[in-house]
Amino acid sequence: MKAIVQHGYGSPDVLQLKEIARPAVGDDQVLVRVHASSVNAGDWRRVRASPFIVRFVEGVQTPKRPVPGGDAAGVVEDVGRDVTNLRVGDEAYGVRTGAFAEYVSGKHFVPKPANLTFDQAAAVPIAGITALQAVRDKGRIRSGQRVLITGAGGGVGTFSVQLAKAFGARVTAVTNADNLDLVRSIGADHAIDYTREDFTRSGERYDVVIDVAGRPSLSACRRALTPDGTLVLVGAGSGRGGPLARMVAGLVRSRVLRQRLVGFIAKVNKEDLVTLKELIEAGKVTPVIDRTYALSDAAEALRYVETGRARGKVVITV
Repeated sequence: MKAIVQHGYGSPDVLQLKEIARPAVGDDQVLVRVHASSVNAGDWRRVRASPFIVRFVEGVQTPKRPVPGGDAAGVVEDVGRDVTNLRVGDEAYGVRTGAFAEYVSGKHFVPKPANLTFDQAAAVPIAGITALQAVRDKGRIRSGQRVLITGAGGGVGTFSVQLAKAFGARVTAVTNADNLDLVRSIGADHAIDYTREDFTRSGERYDVVIDVAGRPSLSACRRALTPDGTLVLVGAGSGRGGPLARMVAGLVRSRVLRQRLVGFIAKVNKEDLVTLKELIEAGKVTPVIDRTYALSDAAEALRYVETGRARGKVVITV
């Protein structure tokens, strides 16, 4: 099969389209013929080994899993003997490392939302799960709350806006000028251009701030919270420590403050994929796609996502 293979770390130039063997199928796995995948921030960070700790997880000199990509949507071609939720021929979507390829096998796959194309479905899994867990589990968003979301025009951000609205919140979306109409179109009650207005100094207070952008400092974000509000740290932030340093700092401060500062790494599971499927089929959530690239142009897709200018998701068609 054709797949994108990563040789070492560095710029997206380390990615090459090659012929490799199809993956094996375990007892609890399905084999999916991939129709589409999508790019997440974690993909270019894995290629760049940024932050450096990526090397200790993926491999010091070269990645132990040479095919990147995590999101996949396609048709089931084989199932393990313990699989009960999918059959051969079903349209499925889910998460498995190695998705920038013609085939991928894994256990975190469920039936695809019936009202989405493969391209649309491939844009959902990782960003959608991250947003769902940020909004529902970490932010504990309830109807009537005032919620602010930074980085609202990106992949996780566009899902977070829609999910917060689905949970009944009044949503303020922070993004750049080019995305103001976009975030309003997906449900934001108010939109702020961060290049012209600093939400941390406006005097407005929010019950929950979901920081996807990772730009404002923790102390600045706290100024925008009510005294017992919650700050959910999703974005990687800046600096050498990347997301871990920001999360640790938030954890330390939350121990001495009334405000909750919560950092987390999303946990992939089939239950949340099913929840997203139900919300999508109910018309409450729709993936936003900026542009698509062919599998052979995966390196260019990563370059574009790394710029931070993508509106919603970037899809790779296989």
